Amino acid sequence: MSDTTINLTPTLYAYLKKNSLRELPVLQSLREQTQKMSMGQMQISPEQGQFMHLLIELLGARKTLDIGVFTGYSPLVVAFALPPEGKVVACDVNVEWTKIARRFWEQAGVAHKIDLRLAPALETLQQLLDQGEADTYDFAFIDADKGNYPLYYELALKLVRPGGLIAIDNVLFGGKVADEQVADINTATIRALNAKLVHDERISLSLLPVGDGLTLARKRPR
Repeated sequence: MSDTTINLTPTLYAYLKKNSLRELPVLQSLREQTQKMSMGQMQISPEQGQFMHLLIELLGARKTLDIGVFTGYSPLVVAFALPPEGKVVACDVNVEWTKIARRFWEQAGVAHKIDLRLAPALETLQQLLDQGEADTYDFAFIDADKGNYPLYYELALKLVRPGGLIAIDNVLFGGKVADEQVADINTATIRALNAKLVHDERISLSLLPVGDGLTLARKRPR
């Protein structure tokens, strides 16, 4: 027993992956290609992806949002977990990165489940609301530009149904959120969002030390 979260040494992390990870070959291939890129550190870890897959199954999700596609690992994980009629609305603005994503989605046979919207995510999310899609999504994953995290959260909260789940990535931000001497705009924005969410009565909340920090916010019934 322990009253604190155990520190993951490289040896223990390797053990965790060996005894838990069930990463499909196409996911591993995408992850390994992405790691060769200069921005490869932006990709979620494989155990986080597997955790999200489990969350989708537990929710019985059919309709999801992915805000910040990068090279497509998170939408691919979610698409695998969705039923045949399931759909991911995936938001990004980068054509080159999403070309990689599209290729792997096609290779995996799930491209028909992923609706890629190449436009600023704030515009896409507002369009979905304007089309009457409030309270219709089961799950939303936020992993995009940090300065807009508060706006993404508020729009996702409107789009997700009561009982649905919002997952927010990078909420520990390399540990910088705990250092008040660090005051750059991205760190300050995430720090402020974390402080807001802990008091937000619209949600049930858990901030987990998974990857770079993962907040789970379940929208409470009205």
